[in-house]
Amino acid sequence: MSSGYGRAPFVTSRRRLTAKATKERIVNSRLTQTIGLDYPIIQAPMAGTSTSALAAAVSNAGALGSIAIGAVDAEEARRQIQATRALTARPFNVNVFCHATAAPDPAGDQAWINRLRPLFAPFDAQPPEQLRDIYPSFLDDDAQLAVLLDERPAVVSFHFGLPRPKQIAALKAAGILLLATATSPAEGQAVQGAGIDMVVAQGWEAGGHRGVFDPADDLMFATLPLTRLLTSRLTIPVIAAGGIMDGAGIVAAMTLGAAGAQMGTAFVPCPESAADAAYRRALEGQEAQRTRVSAVLSGRPARGMENAFMRQAEPDAIAAYPRAYDIGKALNTAAKAAGDDGYAAQWAGQGAPLSRIMPADQLVRTLADEIDRAASIFRSDETNRAVGSNVGKNHPPRQAAP
Repeated sequence: MSSGYGRAPFVTSRRRLTAKATKERIVNSRLTQTIGLDYPIIQAPMAGTSTSALAAAVSNAGALGSIAIGAVDAEEARRQIQATRALTARPFNVNVFCHATAAPDPAGDQAWINRLRPLFAPFDAQPPEQLRDIYPSFLDDDAQLAVLLDERPAVVSFHFGLPRPKQIAALKAAGILLLATATSPAEGQAVQGAGIDMVVAQGWEAGGHRGVFDPADDLMFATLPLTRLLTSRLTIPVIAAGGIMDGAGIVAAMTLGAAGAQMGTAFVPCPESAADAAYRRALEGQEAQRTRVSAVLSGRPARGMENAFMRQAEPDAIAAYPRAYDIGKALNTAAKAAGDDGYAAQWAGQGAPLSRIMPADQLVRTLADEIDRAASIFRSDETNRAVGSNVGKNHPPRQAAP
């Protein structure tokens, strides 16, 4: 009996030490050390939802806040960067879109207009006569590059692909840390080969637009397998993204080698986000239980809460991104004017039912506490297994009773 009790202080001490070591390894990850963060958390850049107030609150709380400028012109991009900087002295991320500019296709555009025309009729509205490229790609936007080089945010990230080599070289020469999204091992290799500093492993579970380079070749990797594949093959840090909503999810990803996690849907309910009342109600309701990936809203696959637009629009022969988004936004404007929110882009990941309503700084602190608890549980379980495996090694096995 005494020998059994005598082992307890050692086991307890070992648990405390291993839990502390796990916490330190997570807090002092390559992500936190490189950027100067307190926690290995990135608030995802969400065009139309992220705000300077949200990004600053996250950064001030010790994580990495983000704004998205892919849907605005250079002048507005500068204003948003400066507005964020006025609210925080901590690092923050600025995201741009690197999609390949679609070739003109008047016939295809007109076919998509005609296909959606019946959806406008209940709202006494007409679709646009022609579709516009409402979001220029960063690949062709010298003005956006000039703003980034002038303002020099700590971090710039890329979605839908990679920038041109000369753009990468210019940003790195300006001392800016670069991140890029990858949805497959091949894309991850391309990100590392291009000289990008870190890769965001976006799983199929993630809300918002898929960062896939070529939507026609989307292999739909889930977050955890993709994270493990990239951490085992790449030398640059990997940030897991997709379906991660709490500290346990962050620890799970980091157990597979991730340097941190990027979270979008978790921050949508924060009062600092630009989500409207309908979006917030949907996240709180049954709508959050049903998310799906669809390209009908914008022309590129994106995961959001299922709505009337996704159900009614035929998914074939969709106009190219971002021209499809032009008519999608027009339809939503007409529907909202009539009091119908069923055509809005309410992007959300598969973890949406786990979302919580609280200020951004409180959410970061909550996630940090959950990381501590999850890390302690993980290491305690591991210690139990290790101690259990040693029991009896120095003693002969008991003889079976006759």
